[in-house]
Amino acid sequence: MECPAPRASPIHWSMHLRILGAAVVSALALAGGAHAAGGNYVFAGGSATERAQVVQALDASAFPWGLVPQTITIHIGHGLDSDAIPGHVFVDADLLDSGRFAWATVQHEYAHEVDYFLFTDQMRAQMQALLKAGSWWGEAGDTHESRGCERFASTLAWAYWQSDGNSLKPQGPDDEAGAVSPAKFRAALTAVLGSAGLASVPATPVRTLAASPRPAAKPRSRASRKG
Repeated sequence: MECPAPRASPIHWSMHLRILGAAVVSALALAGGAHAAGGNYVFAGGSATERAQVVQALDASAFPWGLVPQTITIHIGHGLDSDAIPGHVFVDADLLDSGRFAWATVQHEYAHEVDYFLFTDQMRAQMQALLKAGSWWGEAGDTHESRGCERFASTLAWAYWQSDGNSLKPQGPDDEAGAVSPAKFRAALTAVLGSAGLASVPATPVRTLAASPRPAAKPRSRASRKG
């Protein structure tokens, strides 16, 4: 689903929260402290295994998610569109059940929180030009990959986790994460945010991870990712 502007229709945001209803309140009441190593977040819903996939996804990235000042609530549920609004990330439990295939989507959705809480309109304009996007939030009829906010989220996911297992790895310049090289993107983002934490990221941020078995269920294709 398209990324809504921070001041965009609250109807877009509230429709997601209504999906979870009382279950969210219950899950938040049981949630532990916010995770800090790979970001500051709490969970609402999801099994222990599904939550672990989110943690592994964020930890696999070299991006310092803790730069986001807000504690993010990550909602997990079967049939949810993977999406993000300010302060909330929504992830389909069925996608998480596919294992590592889901990691890029988790990173993509959390990257929207970087946009929501750290970017100014001037910063967005700079990144929009870099990513060769027609607009940031998109207009009616725009494709998912043409929106600057989506190109930003996908390129961040790829630039800070350059793994063959990353489902957002671009195959060419027309792909959502392919408009600019990872090195150029990281340099631009470091300059825009002026963050020492970003400046210390390795030139080729690839983390070696232990192999994990793939489930029997067929993972979703990239085209099925909504957020």
